[in-house]
Amino acid sequence: MILQENIFTPESLAFLENYINNASPTGFESSGQKMWLEYLTPYIDTYISDNYGSVVGVINKDAPYKVVIEAHADEISWFVQYITEDGLIYVSRNGGSDHTIAPSKRVNIHTENGIVKAVFGWPAIHTRRTGSEPVPSLKNIFLDCGCTSKQEVLDLGIHVGCVATFEDEFMTLQNRYFAGRALDNRMGGFMIAQVARLLKENNIQLPFGLYIVNSVQEEIGLRGAEMIARTIHPNVAIITDVTHDTSTPMIDKIENGDVKCGNGPSLTYGPAVHNNLLKMIIETARKYEIPFQREAASRSTGTDTDAFAYTHGGVPSALISLPLRYMHTTVEMANQSDVANVVRLIYYQLLEMQAGHDFRYIQ
Repeated sequence: MILQENIFTPESLAFLENYINNASPTGFESSGQKMWLEYLTPYIDTYISDNYGSVVGVINKDAPYKVVIEAHADEISWFVQYITEDGLIYVSRNGGSDHTIAPSKRVNIHTENGIVKAVFGWPAIHTRRTGSEPVPSLKNIFLDCGCTSKQEVLDLGIHVGCVATFEDEFMTLQNRYFAGRALDNRMGGFMIAQVARLLKENNIQLPFGLYIVNSVQEEIGLRGAEMIARTIHPNVAIITDVTHDTSTPMIDKIENGDVKCGNGPSLTYGPAVHNNLLKMIIETARKYEIPFQREAASRSTGTDTDAFAYTHGGVPSALISLPLRYMHTTVEMANQSDVANVVRLIYYQLLEMQAGHDFRYIQ
C-alpha cells in the first residue's frame, strides 16, 4: 500500500511546534512524554512506561514477534551547581551542553514553584582586552536571574540540582527547514509518531507487534534505551536519531564524513548495525525511490542503536539518521524533505516486513 503524502498536516505541525518548544531535559522528561503520548494515543492499542519515564506505544501487543521503532525524548540542559553570596548561579552540564554558545542566552530555570527566567551573563566587549579575551568555560559562565543575594535566589525556589534549559522557540526557514532547540531528538519522536498515525489512517494490520519507543536519558549514555530494551525484549529494532550535516563551515569531511541536509536520511554502517537488516532497509529505499546517504561508525554509533543491539544476546538493529545542522545549539536545523523521507522509509520498511519477509533471515 502506497503512503498517502500527508506527513505534515496542520495537526501534526501544531504538535511538532508545541513538542519542540516544551522543555524535556535529561532526567526530567515527564512533561514532554505526556504530550507525546497524548498525541500518539489515537494511533495505538495500548502503551507501557517504565520507572524512569520511557514511554512505548504498542500496536498488536499479543503478537509474539516484536519490532521496535525508537527515538529519544531528552534534551541537553544545565544543573544549578553553586550559588554565590551575590546571587549569581554557576552550572554544570546535564548531557552534552555546549558552554561556548551560552554567553548572552536566555534560560528557564525549572523549580517546584514554576519557571524562573535568567540569562547567561557575559562581560561587555568594551571591558575585554583585545588579544586576551576570556573563552567561555564551565568555570566562568554563570546565570543571572536578577537577584542580589543567595537568599533571594533560594526564595525563588532555585536550589542546587534545579535544571535550566535555553529559551528559544521553534521556527521554519524558507518553508524548507525546521529550526530550534532540541530537534535532537524530539524530531525523532515526531517522526515515529507520524509512522504510527499513517499506519492507523491507512488501515495497516501488522502481523507483528510494533513498539513505538520514546526513550529517556540518551544524552547521558543511552540509559533509557538500555532499560526499555530489557523490558520489551524485541526481535528487531529500528532506531532514528540525528547526525551531522557536514556541509556547513568548519567541519572536516575527512573526519566526519559527507552528509548534507536535503539529500535524504543517512544510513550507518558499523558493528552495532545488523548487516541483513541494513540491507533490507536499503532495498526498501531503492524500491520506493527514497533518497539516502551513507556514513560509517568505526566503533559505537553513539546512539540508542548500541543499547538495543547489545541486549538479550543481541537484537538485530539499524540506524536511520536525520541530517542536522548545528547540533546541540539552540538553532538546530533539519530539512523538511529529510524529515518526510525518514517517516516514509520507516513506514515502507514496516510494510515490506509485513509483506512476506521471513524474519528469521534477519538473524
